[in-house]
Amino acid sequence: MTFEEIQKQAKSDWDSLYHGEVPHILIGTATCGRAAGALPVVEAFNKELATRNAQAKVTEVGCIGLCSLEPLVTIIKPGSFTVCYNSVTPQVVSTLVEGYVLGDDPCLELALGTVEGGEGEAVYIPELSKFEHELRLILRNCGYINPGNINHYIVNGGYNGLAKALKMEPMAIIEEVKKSGLRGRGGAGFPTGIKWELCRQASSEIKYVICNADEGDPGAFMDRVVLESDPQQVIEGMIVAGYAVGARDGFIYIRAEYPLAIERLKVALEQAEKLGLLGDSILGSDFSFHIKIAQGAGAFVSGAETALMMAIEGKRSMPRPRPPYPVESGLWGKPTLLNNVKTYAYVPLILSHGAEWFSSMGSEGSKGTAVFALAGKMVNTGLAEVAMGTTLQELIFDIGGGIWGGKQFKAVQIGGPSGGCLPQSMLDTPVDFDSLREAGAIMGSGGVIAMDEGNCMVDAAKFFLDFTQKESCGKCTTCRLGTKQMLDILEDVTAGRGRIEDVDLLVELAEDVRDGSLCGLGRTAPNPVLTTIRYFRDEYEAHILEKRCPALVCKELIAYYILPDKCERGCEHCVLGCPVEAITTNEKGIKVIDQTKCTKCGSCELVCPPEYNAVVRLSPPSLVPSSQVKESDGVIPEEK
Repeated sequence: MTFEEIQKQAKSDWDSLYHGEVPHILIGTATCGRAAGALPVVEAFNKELATRNAQAKVTEVGCIGLCSLEPLVTIIKPGSFTVCYNSVTPQVVSTLVEGYVLGDDPCLELALGTVEGGEGEAVYIPELSKFEHELRLILRNCGYINPGNINHYIVNGGYNGLAKALKMEPMAIIEEVKKSGLRGRGGAGFPTGIKWELCRQASSEIKYVICNADEGDPGAFMDRVVLESDPQQVIEGMIVAGYAVGARDGFIYIRAEYPLAIERLKVALEQAEKLGLLGDSILGSDFSFHIKIAQGAGAFVSGAETALMMAIEGKRSMPRPRPPYPVESGLWGKPTLLNNVKTYAYVPLILSHGAEWFSSMGSEGSKGTAVFALAGKMVNTGLAEVAMGTTLQELIFDIGGGIWGGKQFKAVQIGGPSGGCLPQSMLDTPVDFDSLREAGAIMGSGGVIAMDEGNCMVDAAKFFLDFTQKESCGKCTTCRLGTKQMLDILEDVTAGRGRIEDVDLLVELAEDVRDGSLCGLGRTAPNPVLTTIRYFRDEYEAHILEKRCPALVCKELIAYYILPDKCERGCEHCVLGCPVEAITTNEKGIKVIDQTKCTKCGSCELVCPPEYNAVVRLSPPSLVPSSQVKESDGVIPEEK
């Protein structure tokens, strides 16, 4: 088939669903939707429609980015407006079918809002202001098209970029990518066009193209959602890259912990091959390109390009010194182009709309958009895509909805476990490669974790360093031993055993690890420590000099007590909720916590009825208000 025939077939399939005469029900079944119970909702809709013999179509789609509101259901009704419903359960399905699928009641009391936009436009919900601040390029189709139907991608402009590329000279494609200003979205931000040019110039009959879909950062799930919701854009970008650099084989390296993404990738690859968009003689040309999926075992270090290629070769993931760079000698010693999921996804758009269009968005040194996974203490956790240069303030408060529970914002950790922790005073920092690096953080793959007043920054640094230390491959002495020594010091500080000179020692060790490591893991692992010392040094000093955790987090520096003047004598919640039976009732009927048994799990605080609020956390542990707790009550008196 010609590409025009493929497009015509795709439009017919699309029109039968989105412009048909019967209601169309979209249900988000990406991993986030499934975790929230989307599959039982799909089953309930199919059963209800069959029972009522209702004429309606159900389509499973990906994630629109509102992960905290899943399961999401969108009902498109001909002649009426489109409505999106959040937190849908099987129990309300019959109400939605009777009310809006079959009737004229949109059930707005259950709705998140009406949906605006359509073919070729951004789809958003006006009632949620977060969409007003986004600029969706990679996420434009997510949650709107069926990721298992290639026709849905094609009718929305898919494979136009490839069709155009096959009529261009390879160097002309590379020049277009260079002019766009696209930089790698895997974290390092290396200019994509220059990398492609270097690979093109490498002398070899055999070359490879690799997509890095490892995504090992805790709290990051952008690549997974893209592959689960709109995988064809990544495949198209890889095919264009193969044509541009002179490669005929590609690999998508993806962690085995992403089973749904792998499943949908396999379907997408099969459909692309069936239509002649992938495989031999693509679209009737003399260019052939094949893509295989390589599953990784989940090692964080495999995200480093040289370690990733060793994994594909069947070896242990360990980075090697560079040069030679992969574009010169990579997979099996051949020139290899390696880019991130999101980097490839931009390529078809750049070719379809032009380099000037892409470079008109973003900041001076960082063009286009960036996709972020919003996690932590934010109200709107999920995905967001914004123009480069958007400030942290806009990202966290305008799009993320601020901090939930009415608590005070304290810090944001951006760039994955080896990113930096930035304070409130840095909220005006633009989100781009250069601005974040200057602030001590990194763009990373796009993880953003918000922290509030209940987070201890010393403990946060320890948490992230503990992850990177365990994920170190051990090849570099500075990384293997340096991160372990830093972690030991942080454990001493959070346990009240720290010394004031430890702070400067941490900085010295961090700089040694950064400067003496081969790969990005070791070079960036010290970032959480360096930034927390830089912006939250007072918390380190409180732990060391006062043996106090200001956020009341570090277990060795806190204690739980029950205030007798607030405790309801007949209430047994805390006694029953304590897993180690550390709470008893004395002869006066007062609840007392045996500090020698208490594991400081916090269960008593959680189960204490809010109207009493009798359980308190204090730091230092011996700091108990004598006006509220007396020695006769069986607890430690106020420290003198």
